[in-house]
Amino acid sequence: MDVPGPERRLAAVVAADVVGYSRLMEADETGTLARLKTHRIELIDPAIAKNRGRIIKTTGDGMLLEFHSVADAVLCAAEIQRRMSRRNTDVSPARWIQFRIGINLGDVIAEENDIFGDGVNVAARLESLAEPGGIYVSGAVRDQVGDRLDEIAFEDLGDQNVKNIARPIRVFRVRLQPEVTIAPQSEDATVTTTSPKKPSIAVLPLVNMSGDPEQEFFADGLTEDIITELSRFRDLLVISRNSSFVYKGKAVKVQEVAREFGVEYILEGSVRKAGGRIRVTVQLIDAETDRHIWAERYDRELEDIFAIQDEMTCAIVATLPGRVEAATHDRAKRKPTDNMAAYECVLTAKVLHHRSLREDNAAALRLLDRAIALDPNYAHAHAWKGCVLGQAWTYGWCEDREAIFQQVSAELEVALALDGNDSDVHRILAALSLNRDEHDRAAYHQERALALNPNYDLVVVQQGELLTWLGRPEEGIDWIKKAMRLNPYHPERFWSHLGRACYCAERYAEAAEAFSRITRPDYTHHAFLAATFAQMGNDVAAAAHAAEALKREPKFSIAVYLATQHYKRQVDRKRHEAGLVKAGLTA
Repeated sequence: MDVPGPERRLAAVVAADVVGYSRLMEADETGTLARLKTHRIELIDPAIAKNRGRIIKTTGDGMLLEFHSVADAVLCAAEIQRRMSRRNTDVSPARWIQFRIGINLGDVIAEENDIFGDGVNVAARLESLAEPGGIYVSGAVRDQVGDRLDEIAFEDLGDQNVKNIARPIRVFRVRLQPEVTIAPQSEDATVTTTSPKKPSIAVLPLVNMSGDPEQEFFADGLTEDIITELSRFRDLLVISRNSSFVYKGKAVKVQEVAREFGVEYILEGSVRKAGGRIRVTVQLIDAETDRHIWAERYDRELEDIFAIQDEMTCAIVATLPGRVEAATHDRAKRKPTDNMAAYECVLTAKVLHHRSLREDNAAALRLLDRAIALDPNYAHAHAWKGCVLGQAWTYGWCEDREAIFQQVSAELEVALALDGNDSDVHRILAALSLNRDEHDRAAYHQERALALNPNYDLVVVQQGELLTWLGRPEEGIDWIKKAMRLNPYHPERFWSHLGRACYCAERYAEAAEAFSRITRPDYTHHAFLAATFAQMGNDVAAAAHAAEALKREPKFSIAVYLATQHYKRQVDRKRHEAGLVKAGLTA
């Protein structure tokens, strides 16, 4: 009786590979894996299923796919490359994830859940020829597809000799319309950052000229929105709102303010709101010469507020040295609301939130509920409701903390579904994920937040905090110090983040210095200081802080305390534990 041979069939084979995978993993292993996983879930797997393909196998940096239709294979590859190109616009080129893709139509041998043979080998060789973000196909694929696919054309590259295949292969490059972005560097190139010094700016609080004290919230909120919009420009250093608002209501000398913040430019102005109209007057000042280099007055309907913000930010950036081009600022726009009452509610809620008081937190929450009732699709309102609820959760301003935690998560998921380009959404989702010890998910949302708003001090400091938890404290220290530069009047918790990072980096003297800056330490700060001084061999100071920690928390337990710490690596957790034990605290 004849034994049947292996199954053979004609198939469209797609081979895909991540460009520069080793370099990406070396630079940021956790972040790269998290981003790849997210791209798989959100983009790649759905595109394969939509085009009736099948994943044969995956490797760390690539995958092999099979399609019954050549046209489906090409459409799937084109969709992946187009959408990946758009996703990369929010990421620095050093962290771009790009694919090379090769497609062949040929005979394959099927065995269990795998395929082999010449058809697979040719696809793999085509993939290795392709440029980053590109698709190369064989002559057989080109002949079968012809001109049937819209927005796809083929460029004949002629016969190519490829490794381990004796015959030449006719190769065609797929030309996508619009063109996908190709990385300027090769796979093995070293990415350098030799950009000149960034222009720097501080935005002073807009003066409320309406004569109505209630409009202070509107003026302050509009100032914060202008700071946020300017912060999205990668080539600007923008001082945070916390620091700028130190000068609210004060007569200032521009040169002194600039010297204090270490910036070259100051933006100041006023706002008058009456009925349905708004007048915003702004001027940009060169602090060194005290010269007005640009000024404008906007007298519009209130509904034009977003256009006013956009015009201001583009004009300012186009005016600064280096001629940062507004047309290529790589800024992701949030989706504004058409409901001005909802917008004003959010502006006021933000100002109340920043006061960090229980009654103001409750008032902010009521305003955000009203904003959402007025416009249920206002993504930024949902994001800030999550933030305000998160503040209540953090400070214990709630009866059922678990219920509030779930509500924070729900609001952020709604905001993310409505607008994935809001940096606050990703910032808070990163913090939420970290609280659940979901480090990969936290890294993904943190990277998105940083890409969307690289000058936002809360995002920047959180980057340093996350890197510390991931076991990269030296990098964390740099990010935290950058946040302190962006916000010279930063909250005290920045010192706590810096102290933890220095402790993890075994820079104990610097850790002690950072923790000593905290004026209202709780038992956790005293425990950290006890561990820090114990590691330094200062038994007297260690014992004093251990006693203070026990005084504030008589039921203190090392095990319970460490359960609140989000270290990914056991070596970091053990270092922290060792310091606590040396200080005389008990398990």
